[in-house]
Amino acid sequence: MRISVLTPVHDPPADVLAECLASVAEQTWRDHQHVLVDDASRAPHVGEMLVAAAAADPRVTVIRSDENLGIAGASQLALDAAEGEVVALLDHDDVLVPTALARMAAAFEDPLVDYAYSDEDVLAPDGSLIEPFFKPDWSPERFRDQMYTCHLSAMRTELAREVGGFRRGFDGSQDWDLVLRATERARRIVHIPEVLYHWRVIATSVLAGTEVKPYAYESARRALEEHAARVGIDADVVELPNRGYFHLVRRHAAHPLVSIVVPTRGSEGRIWGLPRRMVVEAVRSIVERTTWPNWELVVVADDDTPPEVLEEVVELAGGRARVVPFTEPFNFSAKCNLGASVAAGDLLVFLNDDVEVIDGNWLEVLVGFAREPDVGASGLVLLFEDGRVQHAGHVHLAGNPGHLMFGQLPDSPKNRSALALDREVAGLTAACLCIRREVFEEVGGYNEALASNYNDVDLSLKLRSRGYRLVVSPQARLHHFESVTRDPTVSELETRTLRGRWGDQLLGDPYYNPNHGTSYDNYPVPLRYV
Repeated sequence: MRISVLTPVHDPPADVLAECLASVAEQTWRDHQHVLVDDASRAPHVGEMLVAAAAADPRVTVIRSDENLGIAGASQLALDAAEGEVVALLDHDDVLVPTALARMAAAFEDPLVDYAYSDEDVLAPDGSLIEPFFKPDWSPERFRDQMYTCHLSAMRTELAREVGGFRRGFDGSQDWDLVLRATERARRIVHIPEVLYHWRVIATSVLAGTEVKPYAYESARRALEEHAARVGIDADVVELPNRGYFHLVRRHAAHPLVSIVVPTRGSEGRIWGLPRRMVVEAVRSIVERTTWPNWELVVVADDDTPPEVLEEVVELAGGRARVVPFTEPFNFSAKCNLGASVAAGDLLVFLNDDVEVIDGNWLEVLVGFAREPDVGASGLVLLFEDGRVQHAGHVHLAGNPGHLMFGQLPDSPKNRSALALDREVAGLTAACLCIRREVFEEVGGYNEALASNYNDVDLSLKLRSRGYRLVVSPQARLHHFESVTRDPTVSELETRTLRGRWGDQLLGDPYYNPNHGTSYDNYPVPLRYV
């Protein structure tokens, strides 16, 4: 298999270009072509070095453009000249590790693989390797927020040409635009969890600062807008304060009924130094802050729930609430299933009674994801009372499901600001989970054999086993005062039940890179980078 490495070139420093050229020439995979397009470079050394490289190695193809075409135009010239079955993308100031092309070739031995990407790190000016980016397996929702696959990317040449190649006018985000179009059609997408690419920090790199290539962010916005239109997502593309990162904020032409199912026993707790009746304050926050116009409240109450608490809840909800008595021994799963069975909405939101709405658009965000056909359920970032993260998706490591980034600050920059992004995750908490009724019924609802813990893990795994995506979003947040009113201890029976049902599927997580290790859930950096 021949791999064509595409490199547009415009006035890189001589030493930097020399390292780039050498990193391709020294690949252990010998069947490659290095296509270099000199995009009207003004520095004499560029042309001289490229001519010398072509003379020394017949695998080097050099094209000279007398007109500056920009990086998109130059990249397209390189694609036009590609002879390989696969094209890989390399910037003129970056470096491949010696095994990069061999690892890519191995991925493309599977005839169904159309796109592959690897992990990457940063090559600092002093030559040290820093800031490793250990990526998740294919996460289309995250990819709409962040061009996270970036380096090293490779795709079948035929696919790159079929989707139109690199488009002029998308300079600075031409790769993102191309990969968006390619992955919309790709049969199989492979992530190689190895650092195969060193991204260099120099004055002209976007790593040097957001002011270096301001046009790239507008290009990215337009690429995402066109992607959303192509795949049928009705959304506004909103750039985040961290430039180059975006949210697709779903629009709602209609507002179907959402049934909010709240299991409760009317317990009391102490939050922010003050006593509170948890379910009452949860409902108060729903009523006062929710902007979604069409919702009902289904309160599933244990026998020992104080009547006055339920009366206050019904009064607060102003005719939107129904109280459903639960007369059996405590079983969270059974309570949720009972609430779902009497709910009138086709969209179900399961909500703990120990939460408080922060952002009024919470239902818009949940419904926006949950209504998409391939999404099984959606959830939100939940915060403890001190503002730290309680839930941002489950992570499955070594047979022990846990909460990703548990106890971290929500603006943490770890894993390239993962907490700021909409993402696929291995699981979602039942404390705030939105699901279409038809999907809930398809998988049989909550497993009543898991009465207290792991019922949400089990539901998540059932959804994923049917091919559904699970999405967690930071576009809206809730407080979750977890375990204020209950014992959080997980029983040995619950652990055995979960592992007996799911076994190996709890040993690894497609969205948590194995380079982080299996003992943590907060993206630790390996020692070689510390």
